[in-house]
Amino acid sequence: MRDYKKIYEEWLQSPYFDEDTKSELKAIAADEKEIKERFYTELEFGTAGLRGIIGAGTNRMNIYVVRKATQGLANYIKSLNIKGACVAIAYDSRNMSDVFSKEAALTLAANDIKAYRFTSLRPTPELSFAVRELKCIAGINITASHNPSSYNGYKVYWEDGAQFTPPHDKGVLKEVLAIEDYSKVKTMSEEEARAKGLYEDISSEIDDKYIAKVKEQVLSPEAIKEQADKLSIVYTPLHGTGNIPVRRVLSELGFSKVYVVKEQELPDGNFPTVKYPNPESKAAFELALKLAKEKDADIVLATDPDADRLGVYVKDEISKDYIALTGNMSGSLLCEYLLSRRKELGLLPANGEVVKSIVTTNLVDAIAKEYSCTLVEVLTGFKWIGKEILENESSKKFEYMFGLEESYGCLIGTYARDKDAVSASVALCEAMAYYKSKGKSLWEVMNDIYKKYGYYRDGVNAIDLAGIEGIQRIARIMEYFRENTPTKLADYKVLFARDYQEDTIKDMESGSVKATGLPKSNVLYYDCEDSTWLCIRPSGTEPKLKLYYGVKAGSVEEADKRIKDLSEELNNIVKDIK
Repeated sequence: MRDYKKIYEEWLQSPYFDEDTKSELKAIAADEKEIKERFYTELEFGTAGLRGIIGAGTNRMNIYVVRKATQGLANYIKSLNIKGACVAIAYDSRNMSDVFSKEAALTLAANDIKAYRFTSLRPTPELSFAVRELKCIAGINITASHNPSSYNGYKVYWEDGAQFTPPHDKGVLKEVLAIEDYSKVKTMSEEEARAKGLYEDISSEIDDKYIAKVKEQVLSPEAIKEQADKLSIVYTPLHGTGNIPVRRVLSELGFSKVYVVKEQELPDGNFPTVKYPNPESKAAFELALKLAKEKDADIVLATDPDADRLGVYVKDEISKDYIALTGNMSGSLLCEYLLSRRKELGLLPANGEVVKSIVTTNLVDAIAKEYSCTLVEVLTGFKWIGKEILENESSKKFEYMFGLEESYGCLIGTYARDKDAVSASVALCEAMAYYKSKGKSLWEVMNDIYKKYGYYRDGVNAIDLAGIEGIQRIARIMEYFRENTPTKLADYKVLFARDYQEDTIKDMESGSVKATGLPKSNVLYYDCEDSTWLCIRPSGTEPKLKLYYGVKAGSVEEADKRIKDLSEELNNIVKDIK
């Protein structure tokens, strides 16, 4: 471990760091543990770039860490000798997002790389779109997605509009790590940057083009026209970026009964009405569900702060209760709608492709098979779905139809290369209108899907393991499973054991081994009898270990029992690993 106390003292003494930063650090002078947490390491790039707690220190999100990351990005871009290289920058509603985005722009400008910057908050998918539309070599998005209010982050995108993947992620990281002296990082004033033509605001024209692309994905405009004014929608942006684009596109399509949760309508980085601005959380829907009952809403939608994830509740027309759809459920419902509708319209190509992360429900595999689409699995992180789209553009092997992750994210179309909750909101409302014209609610359709393909249940146990001790325990748990490959999970025999770090798939019966075919990653996966499975991986965005799992059964009751038994067994195994 590096000398964190020495680095702490350097930050206190160097004239490069401002007085507010030094005051914050002086306040923790007697707290050895806090000093260690802030300086024992640098923030690292995970599946979505930098993400950390806002504050002073090398292991925190602050203007100096942002500048350093941007200097590393600038050095890498310059090494490619690209003439006229430019970078698009967006930010969300989080505390310091505006400041961090401007600091990034000024560091780029100081390196003679033009920065295009949105003047106010925008959703993540629009940044992805803007990178492509403005023909930028890269993009930067300042966001920590659905993390608590104490966090912020820094996502890097490449010219295809997806978050960067090898070799670019490794190239940028190498350049960032090579910067040892923060005071050597370049910056300049906004006035000078603008005068040199190296800093330009992104105009509202990009908003219009992005919204137009979202609307182009609609397959059932007639159903929307017929049913829109009969359907009631409750929506909350959870104090984030979705408010304007989601309401705008729904309005332009004809959905007139859209009710927004007033308490959560305006951007606020403190997220005062929720502890955790995550549409996966039931607590995040408390105010929206209250409004839904008042308005007798048909659907309840919630986007996370950067509007790439969408949470959904739908009404059961029999009980009148509102039922939560997991990311696996809403993604499967959309996959079924999009593929069946395309087939009905004669728009389903022979080489259609559905892409999902390895931790996403196997129900999607069954749906893709039903419509003769190739199912492609990728590692967790939507950047890998984006990379698959890019490879399709050159190989022409497949035509992308739909991509999704279990974590409430999906993408329809290829205008962007990251998950898009604006588009997903539209698609679910469109599907609702279409099925309404057939006399069915979305909840009825969800149950029809289970009757057609089988009762799939999926779960995730996320174990919070923060700090140095947490990192060490995560390593011990992963090591335990690598050294003790389970032969059974909840009475289901393990058939294949995948280790993506070692790039192996082992047939447990024959002992034969083959390659995974995917990039190396610290992930373990077990295929079991009766469509049961387990995947274990450290989170790339939060201090957590995640255990994903799924089952399939012939009835709701049996599926619920199987998933409960499996969850309990996994918790017991992990609890005993110290």
